[in-house]
Amino acid sequence: MCWRVGSGAMCELRPAHAEEAPALRQLVRTAYAHYAQRLDREPAPMLDDYAARIAQRQAFVVEVDGALQGVAVLEDSEEGLYLDDIAVAPAARGTGLGRKMLAWVETEGRRRGHKRLWLYTNEVMAENISMYHHLGFGETHRAEESGYRRVFFEKSL
Repeated sequence: MCWRVGSGAMCELRPAHAEEAPALRQLVRTAYAHYAQRLDREPAPMLDDYAARIAQRQAFVVEVDGALQGVAVLEDSEEGLYLDDIAVAPAARGTGLGRKMLAWVETEGRRRGHKRLWLYTNEVMAENISMYHHLGFGETHRAEESGYRRVFFEKSL
């Protein structure tokens, strides 16, 4: 899938390639770095195994003018399409890329036959909580898992 973002730059959303695992890990680390201080630990996406995600065909990337600027990790589940992670490189913040990626995730969920999209974020990531509410996600519950205080959201597809 391709579209224009920000200043009209062309981007392409596609499955990640095996050799891109280190670049995905670095993109996620830089995208989440500002949260690590709030959490007093690394956010869970910083610890993920992106080589395994790519091998399982769960990782998708966005290239903008040939540079990786976004990543989404999707899992099919009995409860619906689970968005395990979505991250935008700091240089691409404010361009609308994240919202376009989320719109693609919704479309992909419907294409895969899911009726529900679900995800969670950390309770200290107030910007994410606000954004998900604004984009029509409903908060379902809050829980502590693996030492992280998580806020769960869902959206009907």
